[in-house]
Amino acid sequence: MTPRREHLDSLAISLLLGCCLFWGFQQVLIKATLPLVPPMVQGCVRFIGATALLMLWCVWRRIPLWQPDGSLRAGLVAGLLFALEFVCIYTGMQHTTASRLTIMLYTAPFWVALLLPLWLKHERLRPLQWVGLSLAFSGVAFALRDSLSSGGSWLGDALSLAAGASWGLTTVVLRTTALSRVSAEKLLFYQVGVSAVVLPLVAGAVGESFTLDYSLLGWSSLVLQAALGAFVTFLIWMWMISHYPATRVSAFSFLSPLSALVFGALWLGEPITPDLMIAMAGVGLGIYLVNRRR
Repeated sequence: MTPRREHLDSLAISLLLGCCLFWGFQQVLIKATLPLVPPMVQGCVRFIGATALLMLWCVWRRIPLWQPDGSLRAGLVAGLLFALEFVCIYTGMQHTTASRLTIMLYTAPFWVALLLPLWLKHERLRPLQWVGLSLAFSGVAFALRDSLSSGGSWLGDALSLAAGASWGLTTVVLRTTALSRVSAEKLLFYQVGVSAVVLPLVAGAVGESFTLDYSLLGWSSLVLQAALGAFVTFLIWMWMISHYPATRVSAFSFLSPLSALVFGALWLGEPITPDLMIAMAGVGLGIYLVNRRR
Protein backbone atom coordinates (compact mmCIF):
# COMPACT_ATOMS: atom_id res chain seq x y z
CA MET A 1 0.00 0.00 0.00
CA THR A 2 1.26 3.47 -0.87
CA PRO A 3 2.18 5.40 2.31
CA ARG A 4 -0.04 8.29 3.29
CA ARG A 5 1.17 11.82 2.57
CA GLU A 6 1.00 14.51 5.24
CA HIS A 7 0.49 17.38 2.79
CA LEU A 8 -1.08 17.90 -0.63
CA ASP A 9 1.50 17.82 -3.43
CA SER A 10 1.18 19.12 -7.00
CA LEU A 11 -0.41 15.87 -8.19
CA ALA A 12 -3.07 16.04 -5.48
CA ILE A 13 -3.86 19.69 -6.16
CA SER A 14 -4.15 19.06 -9.91
CA LEU A 15 -6.49 16.12 -9.41
CA LEU A 16 -8.64 17.99 -6.91
CA LEU A 17 -8.93 21.01 -9.18
CA GLY A 18 -10.01 18.77 -12.06
CA CYS A 19 -12.62 16.99 -9.94
CA CYS A 20 -14.07 20.18 -8.49
CA LEU A 21 -14.24 21.88 -11.90
CA PHE A 22 -16.14 18.92 -13.33
CA TRP A 23 -18.51 18.75 -10.35
CA GLY A 24 -19.30 22.41 -10.88
CA PHE A 25 -20.03 21.71 -14.53
CA GLN A 26 -22.12 18.69 -13.50
CA GLN A 27 -24.36 20.86 -11.31
CA VAL A 28 -25.18 22.96 -14.36
CA LEU A 29 -25.60 19.81 -16.46
CA ILE A 30 -28.09 18.31 -13.98
CA LYS A 31 -30.03 21.59 -13.92
CA ALA A 32 -30.16 21.70 -17.72
CA THR A 33 -31.30 18.05 -17.84
CA LEU A 34 -34.14 18.37 -15.31
CA PRO A 35 -36.78 19.22 -17.97
CA LEU A 36 -35.78 16.02 -19.78
CA VAL A 37 -35.03 13.53 -16.99
CA PRO A 38 -36.48 13.62 -13.43
CA PRO A 39 -33.86 14.23 -10.71
CA MET A 40 -34.10 10.89 -8.90
CA VAL A 41 -33.96 9.00 -12.19
CA GLN A 42 -30.79 10.91 -13.03
CA GLY A 43 -29.32 9.64 -9.78
CA CYS A 44 -30.42 6.06 -10.49
CA VAL A 45 -28.83 5.96 -13.93
CA ARG A 46 -25.76 7.73 -12.62
CA PHE A 47 -24.98 5.15 -9.94
CA ILE A 48 -26.12 2.04 -11.79
CA GLY A 49 -23.89 3.07 -14.69
CA ALA A 50 -20.98 3.88 -12.38
CA THR A 51 -21.31 0.50 -10.63
CA ALA A 52 -21.17 -1.33 -13.97
CA LEU A 53 -18.15 0.69 -15.14
CA LEU A 54 -16.37 0.17 -11.83
CA MET A 55 -16.87 -3.60 -11.99
CA LEU A 56 -15.51 -3.70 -15.55
CA TRP A 57 -12.53 -1.61 -14.43
CA CYS A 58 -11.81 -4.00 -11.55
CA VAL A 59 -12.04 -7.04 -13.83
CA TRP A 60 -9.62 -5.41 -16.28
CA ARG A 61 -7.22 -4.35 -13.51
CA ARG A 62 -7.71 -7.61 -11.56
CA ILE A 63 -8.71 -5.72 -8.44
CA PRO A 64 -10.64 -7.98 -6.02
CA LEU A 65 -13.95 -6.69 -4.69
CA TRP A 66 -15.48 -9.71 -3.00
CA GLN A 67 -12.80 -11.16 -0.73
CA PRO A 68 -13.57 -11.00 3.03
CA ASP A 69 -11.43 -8.34 4.71
CA GLY A 70 -13.54 -7.19 7.64
CA SER A 71 -14.83 -4.10 5.80
CA LEU A 72 -18.36 -5.24 4.93
CA ARG A 73 -20.22 -3.72 7.86
CA ALA A 74 -18.43 -0.37 7.62
CA GLY A 75 -18.81 -0.47 3.84
CA LEU A 76 -22.58 -0.86 4.07
CA VAL A 77 -22.75 2.03 6.55
CA ALA A 78 -20.70 4.22 4.21
CA GLY A 79 -22.86 3.16 1.27
CA LEU A 80 -26.10 3.98 3.09
CA LEU A 81 -24.75 7.40 4.16
CA PHE A 82 -23.66 8.08 0.58
CA ALA A 83 -27.07 7.09 -0.77
CA LEU A 84 -28.81 9.17 1.92
CA GLU A 85 -26.81 12.22 0.83
CA PHE A 86 -28.14 12.04 -2.72
CA VAL A 87 -31.68 11.18 -1.67
CA CYS A 88 -31.64 14.33 0.48
CA ILE A 89 -30.15 16.38 -2.37
CA TYR A 90 -32.63 15.24 -5.01
CA THR A 91 -35.59 15.52 -2.63
CA GLY A 92 -34.39 18.84 -1.23
CA MET A 93 -34.31 20.32 -4.75
CA GLN A 94 -38.10 20.24 -4.70
CA HIS A 95 -38.40 22.21 -1.43
CA THR A 96 -35.70 24.88 -1.56
CA THR A 97 -33.59 26.92 -3.93
CA ALA A 98 -30.36 25.60 -5.42
CA SER A 99 -28.40 28.29 -3.58
CA ARG A 100 -29.76 27.42 -0.15
CA LEU A 101 -29.19 23.73 -0.82
CA THR A 102 -25.60 24.38 -1.94
CA ILE A 103 -24.72 26.45 1.13
CA MET A 104 -25.99 23.81 3.54
CA LEU A 105 -24.54 20.91 1.56
CA TYR A 106 -21.09 22.46 1.84
CA THR A 107 -21.15 22.31 5.61
CA ALA A 108 -19.70 18.82 5.02
CA PRO A 109 -16.01 19.83 5.50
CA PHE A 110 -16.89 21.17 8.96
CA TRP A 111 -18.26 17.77 9.96
CA VAL A 112 -15.00 16.18 8.79
CA ALA A 113 -12.85 18.75 10.60
CA LEU A 114 -14.85 18.42 13.84
CA LEU A 115 -15.26 14.65 14.03
CA LEU A 116 -12.25 13.09 12.32
CA PRO A 117 -9.67 14.31 14.90
CA LEU A 118 -11.59 12.40 17.60
CA TRP A 119 -10.07 9.26 16.07
CA LEU A 120 -7.11 10.60 14.07
CA LYS A 121 -5.19 13.25 15.97
CA HIS A 122 -3.02 14.21 12.99
CA GLU A 123 -6.16 15.38 11.15
CA ARG A 124 -6.76 18.15 13.71
CA LEU A 125 -6.80 21.64 12.18
CA ARG A 126 -4.79 24.48 13.67
CA PRO A 127 -6.56 27.79 14.45
CA LEU A 128 -5.34 29.39 11.22
CA GLN A 129 -6.67 26.41 9.26
CA TRP A 130 -10.08 26.84 10.89
CA VAL A 131 -9.96 30.46 9.75
CA GLY A 132 -9.22 29.25 6.23
CA LEU A 133 -12.06 26.73 6.28
CA SER A 134 -14.48 29.39 7.50
CA LEU A 135 -13.21 31.86 4.91
CA ALA A 136 -13.76 29.36 2.08
CA PHE A 137 -17.30 28.65 3.29
CA SER A 138 -17.98 32.38 3.61
CA GLY A 139 -16.83 32.87 0.03
CA VAL A 140 -19.43 30.40 -1.21
CA ALA A 141 -22.12 32.01 0.96
CA PHE A 142 -21.15 35.47 -0.32
CA ALA A 143 -21.42 34.36 -3.94
CA LEU A 144 -24.90 32.93 -3.40
CA ARG A 145 -26.24 35.44 -0.88
CA ASP A 146 -28.67 37.21 -3.22
CA SER A 147 -30.89 34.15 -3.56
CA LEU A 148 -30.67 32.93 0.03
CA SER A 149 -33.50 35.07 1.35
CA SER A 150 -36.27 33.48 -0.71
CA GLY A 151 -37.54 30.13 -1.84
CA GLY A 152 -36.63 28.11 1.23
CA SER A 153 -38.60 25.99 3.65
CA TRP A 154 -37.78 24.23 6.88
CA LEU A 155 -38.06 20.85 5.12
CA GLY A 156 -35.75 21.89 2.28
CA ASP A 157 -33.22 23.34 4.72
CA ALA A 158 -33.36 20.21 6.90
CA LEU A 159 -32.80 17.94 3.89
CA SER A 160 -29.90 20.10 2.71
CA LEU A 161 -28.24 20.02 6.13
CA ALA A 162 -28.79 16.26 6.29
CA ALA A 163 -27.10 15.90 2.90
CA GLY A 164 -24.07 17.84 4.13
CA ALA A 165 -23.90 15.80 7.34
CA SER A 166 -24.16 12.54 5.38
CA TRP A 167 -21.32 13.61 3.09
CA GLY A 168 -19.10 14.52 6.03
CA LEU A 169 -19.96 11.38 8.01
CA THR A 170 -19.21 9.23 4.97
CA THR A 171 -15.68 10.62 4.91
CA VAL A 172 -15.30 9.98 8.65
CA VAL A 173 -16.40 6.35 8.24
CA LEU A 174 -14.01 5.86 5.31
CA ARG A 175 -11.05 7.07 7.37
CA THR A 176 -11.76 5.60 10.83
CA THR A 177 -12.84 2.03 10.10
CA ALA A 178 -11.52 -1.03 8.28
CA LEU A 179 -12.28 0.85 5.06
CA SER A 180 -9.07 2.82 5.54
CA ARG A 181 -7.16 -0.35 4.58
CA VAL A 182 -9.02 -1.27 1.38
CA SER A 183 -8.49 -0.07 -2.18
CA ALA A 184 -10.07 3.08 -3.58
CA GLU A 185 -12.04 0.86 -5.97
CA LYS A 186 -13.63 -1.07 -3.13
CA LEU A 187 -14.39 2.13 -1.24
CA LEU A 188 -16.26 3.43 -4.26
CA PHE A 189 -17.95 0.09 -4.91
CA TYR A 190 -19.62 0.11 -1.50
CA GLN A 191 -20.98 3.59 -2.11
CA VAL A 192 -22.17 3.45 -5.72
CA GLY A 193 -23.32 -0.17 -5.33
CA VAL A 194 -25.57 0.56 -2.35
CA SER A 195 -26.84 3.72 -4.07
CA ALA A 196 -27.65 1.72 -7.21
CA VAL A 197 -29.99 -0.40 -5.07
CA VAL A 198 -31.47 2.32 -2.83
CA LEU A 199 -32.14 5.13 -5.32
CA PRO A 200 -34.41 3.14 -7.68
CA LEU A 201 -36.56 2.22 -4.66
CA VAL A 202 -36.79 5.86 -3.66
CA ALA A 203 -37.53 6.94 -7.25
CA GLY A 204 -40.41 4.49 -7.38
CA ALA A 205 -41.70 5.67 -4.02
CA VAL A 206 -41.86 9.30 -5.18
CA GLY A 207 -43.50 8.39 -8.48
CA GLU A 208 -40.58 8.85 -10.88
CA SER A 209 -40.28 6.27 -13.65
CA PHE A 210 -37.51 5.40 -16.09
CA THR A 211 -37.98 5.37 -19.85
CA LEU A 212 -35.70 4.95 -22.87
CA ASP A 213 -37.38 7.82 -24.68
CA TYR A 214 -34.89 10.57 -23.82
CA SER A 215 -33.39 13.09 -26.22
CA LEU A 216 -29.74 13.08 -27.26
CA LEU A 217 -29.01 15.77 -24.65
CA GLY A 218 -30.71 13.69 -21.98
CA TRP A 219 -28.72 10.54 -22.76
CA SER A 220 -25.47 12.47 -23.18
CA SER A 221 -26.00 14.03 -19.77
CA LEU A 222 -26.69 10.66 -18.14
CA VAL A 223 -23.59 9.10 -19.72
CA LEU A 224 -21.39 11.98 -18.54
CA GLN A 225 -22.84 11.88 -15.04
CA ALA A 226 -22.24 8.13 -14.77
CA ALA A 227 -18.85 7.84 -16.48
CA LEU A 228 -17.13 11.01 -15.28
CA GLY A 229 -19.32 12.23 -12.42
CA ALA A 230 -19.80 9.01 -10.46
CA PHE A 231 -16.99 6.77 -11.72
CA VAL A 232 -13.81 8.62 -12.73
CA THR A 233 -13.95 11.67 -10.43
CA PHE A 234 -15.37 9.76 -7.44
CA LEU A 235 -12.66 7.10 -7.86
CA ILE A 236 -10.03 9.86 -7.83
CA TRP A 237 -11.67 11.36 -4.73
CA MET A 238 -11.60 7.96 -2.94
CA TRP A 239 -7.92 7.61 -3.81
CA MET A 240 -7.28 11.10 -2.46
CA ILE A 241 -9.10 10.35 0.81
CA SER A 242 -7.01 7.18 1.15
CA HIS A 243 -3.64 8.84 0.57
CA TYR A 244 -3.90 12.43 1.84
CA PRO A 245 -5.31 14.18 4.96
CA ALA A 246 -9.08 14.15 4.58
CA THR A 247 -9.56 17.54 6.25
CA ARG A 248 -7.32 19.21 3.66
CA VAL A 249 -8.86 17.31 0.76
CA SER A 250 -12.39 18.26 1.86
CA ALA A 251 -11.55 21.97 1.82
CA PHE A 252 -11.15 21.84 -1.96
CA SER A 253 -14.82 20.95 -2.36
CA PHE A 254 -15.68 24.65 -1.86
CA LEU A 255 -14.46 25.22 -5.41
CA SER A 256 -17.33 23.20 -6.90
CA PRO A 257 -20.23 25.63 -6.32
CA LEU A 258 -18.15 28.54 -7.60
CA SER A 259 -17.15 26.64 -10.72
CA ALA A 260 -20.85 25.86 -11.18
CA LEU A 261 -21.55 29.60 -11.25
CA VAL A 262 -18.82 30.07 -13.88
CA PHE A 263 -20.13 27.25 -16.06
CA GLY A 264 -23.65 28.58 -15.57
CA ALA A 265 -22.48 31.88 -17.00
CA LEU A 266 -20.78 30.21 -19.94
CA TRP A 267 -23.62 27.80 -20.77
CA LEU A 268 -26.82 29.33 -19.43
CA GLY A 269 -25.89 32.98 -19.89
CA GLU A 270 -25.93 33.76 -16.16
CA PRO A 271 -23.87 36.87 -15.28
CA ILE A 272 -20.33 36.80 -13.87
CA THR A 273 -20.38 39.57 -11.27
CA PRO A 274 -17.65 41.26 -9.21
CA ASP A 275 -19.14 39.48 -6.20
CA LEU A 276 -18.29 36.14 -7.81
CA MET A 277 -14.69 37.22 -8.33
CA ILE A 278 -14.45 38.32 -4.68
CA ALA A 279 -15.95 34.99 -3.59
CA MET A 280 -13.46 33.03 -5.69
CA ALA A 281 -10.59 34.97 -4.13
CA GLY A 282 -11.97 34.22 -0.65
CA VAL A 283 -12.33 30.51 -1.38
CA GLY A 284 -8.84 30.36 -2.87
CA LEU A 285 -7.30 32.10 0.15
CA GLY A 286 -9.25 29.85 2.51
CA ILE A 287 -8.03 26.68 0.78
CA TYR A 288 -4.48 28.03 0.89
CA LEU A 289 -4.72 28.64 4.65
CA VAL A 290 -6.11 25.13 5.28
CA ASN A 291 -3.25 23.53 3.34
CA ARG A 292 -0.47 25.93 4.36
CA ARG A 293 2.40 24.17 6.07
CA ARG A 294 3.71 25.36 9.39
